[in-house]
Amino acid sequence: MAKSKRDTKSAELAKQILENYQPESVEDMQDALKDIFGPMFEAMLKGEMNNHLGYESNDKDEKETENRRNGYGNKKIKTSTGELDIKVPRDRDGSFDPQLVPKRKKDVSAIEDKVISMYARGMSQRDISSTIEDIYGFSVSHEMISDITDNVLPELEEWQARPLNNCYAFVFVDCMYTTIRNQYETKKYAVYTILGYTLEGEKEILGLWLNETESKHKWMQIFDEIKARGVEDIFFISMDGVSGLEEGAHAIFPDVIVQRCMVHLIRNSIKYVPSKDYKAFTKALKKVYGAPSLKACQSAFDSFQQQWAAYPGAIDVWTRNFQHVEQLYDYGSAIRKVMYTTNAVESIHSSFRKVTKKGAFPNENALLKVLFLRIKELETKWKGGHFQNWAMVMNQLLLHDNLKERVLKYLE
Repeated sequence: MAKSKRDTKSAELAKQILENYQPESVEDMQDALKDIFGPMFEAMLKGEMNNHLGYESNDKDEKETENRRNGYGNKKIKTSTGELDIKVPRDRDGSFDPQLVPKRKKDVSAIEDKVISMYARGMSQRDISSTIEDIYGFSVSHEMISDITDNVLPELEEWQARPLNNCYAFVFVDCMYTTIRNQYETKKYAVYTILGYTLEGEKEILGLWLNETESKHKWMQIFDEIKARGVEDIFFISMDGVSGLEEGAHAIFPDVIVQRCMVHLIRNSIKYVPSKDYKAFTKALKKVYGAPSLKACQSAFDSFQQQWAAYPGAIDVWTRNFQHVEQLYDYGSAIRKVMYTTNAVESIHSSFRKVTKKGAFPNENALLKVLFLRIKELETKWKGGHFQNWAMVMNQLLLHDNLKERVLKYLE
């Protein structure tokens, strides 16, 4: 399909804006996008007209219809970057009914939504470009895809700084690692995620943070930040064994009950166990942390130590952390079921990995965009739901004098 002078000029102008002007604000990017989207829609519409008439505009030989082109009509359309004026091709008998921008339709932001949706599902810019070309017959550059998805950045920034609930019954913290390209080298980055359960049992991701490593200092900064955003009290925090993490949590939230994740302890201990014994070893452990009472737990642990004495490294992991196992039995079974593992936040990381496995990200914003879009999908699934058997959890919280007053304070 031949390109008009306006197509070429707009493509060059877009390239000049991106490479030379270097937009510094959302408004600058929106202005740049308008210069790109106008020719894009017009080129697609010309393609539709070619298909409708059965020949291209520069084809002088084969015209199998008496119908002809009849100039252009002006139309104002609405995109996510604002209103845009485009020229829509017309035919002599008025039978041309474009599918991309139907007659009497003005909102065409759906194409942009499709690009963002594909990006949220972890598709690479190359795959998105190919898909758009397959559907619409028009190639979309990597720069254009980046600009379209940059439209979520203001929403991401607002989400990251939003006020939080003043109290969370349970909070789960964990890190995962992904890769970011830094000029000519790639580097692993830690993605810090905090999942909270409100007093109504609803899930909420409190935020996302990036750092080159996982450290107690970064976690303390994060705890301090969520406190500044309105969190006054947390009843339980479930976490892995990062050194100093428990002390850091208590420094910001003095009354919080810190629970070591049983699954992480299992992973740490089986490092000292031959693979042939994994199944029997973990089965014996489940009798310890899954016992119906503290007395049964302690008895099972005595038996466990004797049974697996040949692996002192594995036994030591549980001996050093056994107070976290005993602590579980200060609370009812419904509470124990919630707090004994960080599986809830690890499930979120599993969902994140589905959209980060495509490879290294060019910068932090590119990574945060795709994770934020994934979070929006997760929150849509969670909407209106709450943790199973939450009523029993609340009843058991109210049985503890040190928690009852705090629960009632934030329920009022």
